[in-house]
Amino acid sequence: MRILGVGDIHGDRSLAERLAKRAKMEDVDLVVICGDFTYFDTPPKGVIKPFIEQQKKVLIIPGNHDSLATHDVLLKTYPIKNLHGYSAKYENVAFFGCGKANIGIERMDEDEIHDTLKQAHKHIHYVKKRIMVTHVHPSGTVMEKLTQFFKGSTGVRKAIEELKPDIAFCSHVHEAEGLEEQVGKTRVINVGRKGFILDI
Repeated sequence: MRILGVGDIHGDRSLAERLAKRAKMEDVDLVVICGDFTYFDTPPKGVIKPFIEQQKKVLIIPGNHDSLATHDVLLKTYPIKNLHGYSAKYENVAFFGCGKANIGIERMDEDEIHDTLKQAHKHIHYVKKRIMVTHVHPSGTVMEKLTQFFKGSTGVRKAIEELKPDIAFCSHVHEAEGLEEQVGKTRVINVGRKGFILDI
């Protein structure tokens, strides 16, 4: 399975179109969008449609700029799947997630982030390969040190340590785009605006 992870599109339709073309050119099976479709919840016009036009499966979570109302509109408008508090399984790979962040207009507290991830994970705990999808990065990482504005999430960190997913996708910190690091046995990847292709 080939996966394109991306985040922080922030209403940039031309970026979405470029990413969708890349998904087609590189024969991606699945696109995972780690939140922030919008910028301060302005209408996210055209940021999902390019991926659908390329006939790609799409999984999404909301970011700290995206209200749940906006998230729901996207889910009702396009044939895509929600990972915020939920899971999805394709062959022997499962995805589970929690959107929003510990800062911003769509803030969640750390216990809520942890509990949402734990709830989403319980239906796919048996799957051989598991990918956790969040908007915010885990605390105690290099990503956290690259910005003075966005502290990492202790809730995400706790979930990684307890649930031990193989991969953890996040975005949020633009300066950490493309950065990979290890938390225990979990490979943590900031997929960023340019996107990150993962083969499993």
